[in-house]
Amino acid sequence: MLLGAVLLLLLLGSAAPASAHAALRDSDPGDGSVVGSAPRHITLTFTESVGLLDDSFRVYSPDNRRVRLGEPRHADGASDTARAALPGGLADGTYTVAWRVVSADSHPVSGAFTFSVGKPSPHPPAAPADHPENPVTRSLYDTGRYLAYIAAALLIGAAAFAGLCRPPDTAPLRPALLTGWWTLLTATAALLVLRAPYENGTPPSAALDPAAFSGALTGRPGLALLTRLALLLLAAAVLVPLARRGGPRTRLAAGAAFSVALAMTWAAAEHASAGIQVPVAMTSSVLHLLATACWLGGLTALLLTLYRARTPPPPTTVARFSRLAFASVTVLVVTGTYQSWRGLGSWAALTDSSYGRTLTVKLAATLFLLLAAGLSRRWTALLVSGARAQAAVETRVPEPVGAFGAPPRPGPAETSPDGPDTPSPDGPDTPGTPPPGHDRRALRRSVLAEVAVAVVVLLITTVLTGTLPARAEAEAAGASRRQVAGLPGAEAFTVPYDAGTPGGRGTVQITMDPGRVGENGLQAVVFGPTGALTFVPEVRISFSLAAEDIGPLDAGVTDRGGYWATSDLALPLEGTWTMRLTVRVSEVDQVTETRQVRITR
Repeated sequence: MLLGAVLLLLLLGSAAPASAHAALRDSDPGDGSVVGSAPRHITLTFTESVGLLDDSFRVYSPDNRRVRLGEPRHADGASDTARAALPGGLADGTYTVAWRVVSADSHPVSGAFTFSVGKPSPHPPAAPADHPENPVTRSLYDTGRYLAYIAAALLIGAAAFAGLCRPPDTAPLRPALLTGWWTLLTATAALLVLRAPYENGTPPSAALDPAAFSGALTGRPGLALLTRLALLLLAAAVLVPLARRGGPRTRLAAGAAFSVALAMTWAAAEHASAGIQVPVAMTSSVLHLLATACWLGGLTALLLTLYRARTPPPPTTVARFSRLAFASVTVLVVTGTYQSWRGLGSWAALTDSSYGRTLTVKLAATLFLLLAAGLSRRWTALLVSGARAQAAVETRVPEPVGAFGAPPRPGPAETSPDGPDTPSPDGPDTPGTPPPGHDRRALRRSVLAEVAVAVVVLLITTVLTGTLPARAEAEAAGASRRQVAGLPGAEAFTVPYDAGTPGGRGTVQITMDPGRVGENGLQAVVFGPTGALTFVPEVRISFSLAAEDIGPLDAGVTDRGGYWATSDLALPLEGTWTMRLTVRVSEVDQVTETRQVRITR
């Protein structure tokens, strides 16, 4: 319910937990490279740790036959690599590699590239559509993840509100606690069952395969889901009976231990467990999730108490939650800033990357949340000040008579259960102040608005868990640029383009190998306005030699899974050719640029 710090949080803070898909940093052999002799291994290096699948690599020969490979392993024990052994005696020609791994944040990532042994094939096959995402499995798994986040916030937040804010009537909170527990239990079980199909990109029916299911349980995400399931069952069997028999301190200790352990199941399977500063990152992730739950889940608990409690909550309960919200926001500011430094990389990425733009949309939604929070804080202050004014009226007594007289102390009936400073709000109103019922009704409406907007913010937040962070995106783009420019004997040049639409500008890096008369290979990689890899619907390239009235010759580039290429561009004469590059950035927008290219013998 608090204000200014939240703006900094949503400007700098990232999702809880933050997202960090792995991106391919390097490959050996390199993408599009030509090697003199057949390599012994295929090695991929990623921006963070990855998990391997039984089918992480698929290699296809120049005649499009599947090549037998060794078991996928990490190269030299490095968790951010993937390696598979190639058989001996590979024939000359172009080979296609399709790969799929599981990034440290539990999401599968995949891609494809080509390399050639000896010389490129005259007509290399396009990258096969291997490892596709099954849309049904993906939708079901994402829905389970979203429900798990919301249920955890509701469960932890309602318990924290009951234990720390101490409302007199906790009956309205019991349905929230049960709903949070059952929803989280069901969502966790569903995620566990769908884990194998999700990793392998297969239909949900593949979950019935015992081998695939058991294999998914051995990975870090599967173990984290198993631990979460065990914690929920333990809470129902042990912690709840223990809390009922114990006092307030026992309940608080049991609830705190359970909440921290539950948050650890997310941190252990997310990107915080890999990369730099792992202990600090995991601690930050746990605190971020707990603070989010105490704030947003506590808001829901406060709303239920305001609407459904048999007796209205005293102002002290609302004031305690205001202090809890302030502490939560402080934690969110610190942890969110740290997580953003890990994932965003630069201030410019806020507007120049998909991750930053999604974060900016989250900020816009938060402006409405700040407005509702300001109203809630105003009505909270009025409610507390009105109660204190009533307390002054109720405790006012005549002045004592005599030098040794002493003012009488208020009796039990005149003292509020929460102390003399915060009496029951049901006393008479003081002149000039709104009745307590008016303040409560206004507080109910503002808290309801907070909860509604908070749900929208949470939905936007979940989108961030599926977005590649700007830091990793820039790192992967730099690696791809170095690979393309590093082809042996190749001529590389960059052509800028601007379609005049938002996000419709960037550069195309074109590499011609060897860039001479005769048959050439041509690769084109499209980069967005920030220098990050970007994907466009179509790229067309043609060449004309006006001096000899030749052309235009269509290069016939095709999408090779992240870049556009051809290996049979024939340029028959030397001279200065005019290259026409057309980049289609949407279904209706495209731009054409020209460049003079010198072709020699």
